[in-house]
Formats: sequence, C-alpha cells, structure tokens
Amino acid sequence: MMSNRMKTKSMMATPGKRIRLKYFDPAFKGKYESQAHAQSKLEANVQRVAKYQDLLGSSNSYALLLILQAMDAAGKDGTIKHVMSGVNPEGCEVFSFKQPSQHELDHDFLWRTYRELPERGRIGIFNRSYYEEVLIVRVHPDLLSQERLPGFKRPSNKFWLDRFESINDVERHLVCNGTMILKFFLHVSKEEQEKRLLARLEDPGKNWKFSEADLHERHRWDDYMAAYEDMINHTSTQHAPWYIIPADHKWFTHLTVSDIVVDTLKSMNLKYPKLTDAQRAQIELAKETLQRGK
Repeated sequence: MMSNRMKTKSMMATPGKRIRLKYFDPAFKGKYESQAHAQSKLEANVQRVAKYQDLLGSSNSYALLLILQAMDAAGKDGTIKHVMSGVNPEGCEVFSFKQPSQHELDHDFLWRTYRELPERGRIGIFNRSYYEEVLIVRVHPDLLSQERLPGFKRPSNKFWLDRFESINDVERHLVCNGTMILKFFLHVSKEEQEKRLLARLEDPGKNWKFSEADLHERHRWDDYMAAYEDMINHTSTQHAPWYIIPADHKWFTHLTVSDIVVDTLKSMNLKYPKLTDAQRAQIELAKETLQRGK
C-alpha cells in the first residue's frame, strides 16, 4: 500500500514555492486501480475520523476547520458526505457561504465566516469560504462596489495582496489559538466538469442542482484558474497549507481528503482527560451505589 505521507505531501502546495495548476493532474489516482480497490481504506478512514472526533470533543483543546474550494460540480458536497459520514452530528457543523446579504456586506469581508468558526472540541466545515473574496470577486470585480469600501475605485494588485495578508494573519491567529486548518482545492478538469453538468441536465433527480450561473462561470474558466493559482501561491502557509486534490475521480477525492483528515487528527496526539483523585472517588461511589440497587 502506498504511503499516505508521500501521497499527501505531493498534493500540498509547498509554502513559499510557486505552483502551476497545469502541472497537477485532475485525473490522478495514484496506485489505486478502481473505486473497489480503495473502498475498504475509505471505510477504515471514516471509522478513524469518528474515533478521533470523540477524542477531539472530550479533550476540548483543539478545533478542526476544513475549507473546501472548487469550481462547480467538482464534488465538494459529495466529499463532505463521504468523508464525514461516521461523525457525530452534534460535534460537526457545515456552512455554505452563498451571495452575502446586505447585513453581511456592512461588515468586513471576513466577518460572516469568522462568526461561524468551530469551538474547541468541534469540527467545522466551510463549503466555500472567505476565499470567495479573492476568487469570484476577483473574476467579477464589479461585485466590490457592493462592499462600499472607503476611497475604493478599482482593485489593484496591492488590493489583492492586502486581502491575502489579512487572510494569512487571521489563519495564523486561529492556529496559534488551537484551530487546526485544512484547506482543499478540489481540482477538476474542464472536461470532467462538462460531463457532470450534462449529467445534471439528463437526470431528473439531479436537475435541481443545475443553475444557469454554472454555465456563465464556466465561460470564465481560465480567469478562475488564474485566480485560484494566485490565491494558492499567496495563502499556502506553514500553518495552513493548501492541498490540491485530484477531483476527476470522486472516489479518489474522498479517499485522499480522508487520509489527510485522519493524519491531521492523529498528529494532534489527542487523549481523554485524566481524572482527578476526587473524580475517581466519585466514580467508585457511584458504582457502589448502582450495584446496591439504589
């Protein structure tokens, strides 16, 4: 079996080193021949995530934040569903950030996501995130007029660099205070996206997923790839690196993300809280009381 460490390291955007997305193969599936070949490992990972979640909640020292960004139909929803299928819903929350409301636009661009961060002991998942503010807003800069930024006329290169710096500062602060951050860019090819969008049109059970906006954004594919590439190069840091996950094979996406989540939870060295002498005495007394039938 291939080494998890080697596989995930090859998918990490090395902090301080510029990447080109064209050198990352969206159809890569490692040494796995098929979904059946990888299924048993995914199932084992799901169970391990559940075990570590219990430790995460009981130790109450860390939080885990997963951020997923991708083009339409790359498989964000399915990845969340499969990787997190074994967790206790009480300890995990998923937030999807759509078009901001007027109330949200009256605050800084990080505000609406910051207030949804997971507490210690919990897992939070951002299906899209504050990174939309350097992605869709960059491809459609006219959206910035809604934010009513003081003295703003049009975005310059410094404007985007300042936003990257703000994001890096916030993530550094979160990590220093116990929130582990995993960032996944699900890298789907334009050809595979076409197949999945067509499937939404041809299958009545998937028609509800289709939006005309998907086609409009697809026409800006090259602009989005440039925006993603610049975002990754400026915000893949030592404390919160980006992982570029091949997404043409959904099962491989699920397996790879689960590998990284498991490895990260394992690295926290989570343990159940140690009981004090007084707590142990209370437990013994409770056992005696129950055994006497009282």
